[in-house]
Amino acid sequence: MNAYKKYITITDPKQIILSDLPFAAGQRVEIIILAEDNPRESISKKVRDLFDKTQSLPEVQNITESEINAEIEAYRRGE
Repeated sequence: MNAYKKYITITDPKQIILSDLPFAAGQRVEIIILAEDNPRESISKKVRDLFDKTQSLPEVQNITESEINAEIEAYRRGE
């Protein structure tokens, strides 16, 4: 079996159009669709989820901007 790989970006999730394929008219082919792994996207989603979870904690709701800035400055000073 010959393999042919082609990358496309989904613009309409209801259909995929493949063109300029190296096969003869009437030739039977098997189509397998694999979503490309995007580790950066996965990590970004995990970080966003963590931020959402952290920001929803009741004890975080009472932290002021000045307290946040003081923590950042202390960290920068190595404290």
